[in-house]
Amino acid sequence: MTPEQRPAAIREKLLSAFAPGEVEVIDDSHKHAGHASAGGAGHFTVRLVSPAFCGKSLVECHRMVFAALAEFMPEHIHALSIQASVPAEQA
Repeated sequence: MTPEQRPAAIREKLLSAFAPGEVEVIDDSHKHAGHASAGGAGHFTVRLVSPAFCGKSLVECHRMVFAALAEFMPEHIHALSIQASVPAEQA
């Protein structure tokens, strides 16, 4: 997978795993140019609004997202910022 393909692949995986009402994947890699420890992997922010997070703690939501994206780490994702919420929090 090329760096350009990563956001779309992450988005598709999140759509499949959580059927979110809202999903946004932001590639923040340009903010970390020269970050040698990344080894070519990217930095991303994901924003999700999904009923799958209902009744879950923030830590549980983050674990769910990390589990869904595990196949992309660490080769394609070096750093991940997660903003997970349920539909009621958006009202």
